[in-house]
Amino acid sequence: MLGNPMNIPPVSIAAAKAALIEQYAHPTLRQRASMLWGSRGVGKSSVVRQVAEHFGVPLVDLRLTTIEPVDIRGAIYADDVQGKTVWFPPEFLPGADQPAGILFLDELTAADQRLQISAYSLILDRRVGHYVLPDGWQVIAAGNASFHGAVSHDMGTALADRMFHFNVQTTIEAFLDHAVAQGYAPEVMAYLQVRPDKLDDTQAQLANDHLVGASPRGWEDISNVLKSGLTREAQRVFVQGRIGAANAAEFFGVLRELQAAVDVVRLLAARPGEETVALLPATLDGLYGMVYGLLAASTEAPALTRALEIIEQLPEARSAAALPLREAQTLAMELLMHKALEAGLEGAVLDSAAYRRYAEQRRKEGRGG
Repeated sequence: MLGNPMNIPPVSIAAAKAALIEQYAHPTLRQRASMLWGSRGVGKSSVVRQVAEHFGVPLVDLRLTTIEPVDIRGAIYADDVQGKTVWFPPEFLPGADQPAGILFLDELTAADQRLQISAYSLILDRRVGHYVLPDGWQVIAAGNASFHGAVSHDMGTALADRMFHFNVQTTIEAFLDHAVAQGYAPEVMAYLQVRPDKLDDTQAQLANDHLVGASPRGWEDISNVLKSGLTREAQRVFVQGRIGAANAAEFFGVLRELQAAVDVVRLLAARPGEETVALLPATLDGLYGMVYGLLAASTEAPALTRALEIIEQLPEARSAAALPLREAQTLAMELLMHKALEAGLEGAVLDSAAYRRYAEQRRKEGRGG
């Protein structure tokens, strides 16, 4: 792909969500439609749902590849009294009893071109036939461009000129934040922390003409597979079928390393000091496997307190390879603090002598508490 066909810089899904929230809050800007462009699985649909939930307003979600043109325009019938044919709008389009909300036109660029004509009327004129969209409603569309490897019809410049456009791309930082919040399997988070290029391999998938490849949505499914309790043989079949053979082979190779290098249960049970140091990981995969494993295990105050003690000793880890121990320590402390705040366990952090020593050391180094 040469240059930037979108002619707009990429934004994270979090930045797109924040912008859409501000747009909806402004009555004038709400009148202009917005278009979310992005590859599969980056969260376009979910972020629109989150914006509607933020304001507590209804969301009408139209998957345009599953409906017919008449479904939007409505049905026509002969009115003998008026001596005219009359259009009845579809029931799913909001009426006057719903003065505000979000109309989401998903998979816009993949829809049948006849259907796009009706969808474009809603975008351009906020009406279709005799139906008029209430003033308080915002239209948001989403779709893929042809270089995203999906079925896509070109959008004309006349339509593009009537919309705000967001070139949505998932960053590894944003994905991991989401993964932590949703409780993804720690093995998935550790793997992608070390191999962020595997989050979305759409371009490699297209270059090799492969049907199946890795995507953010795919890694969510992999997390569910790992947490499901399936046998290792079944896990391998499902993982291969979701992210492709080569990706699955590498992932399971790392998984074996993680399981050999990290035993979170033994770490939590070990005594502080040399007994803990002896169990600290000696590889990069093991390092981040331990970080996310401890995070997943810290659901109660005692486990959280012990996890903080383990992370305090992390710089003492013995390894033949140079590991980013301080960086991993900072990441782990921030993740544990964030989880504590969300779970109402901040008292365990504030009462932790290990955390106080860590915070004091950071102050001495001029890095803040």
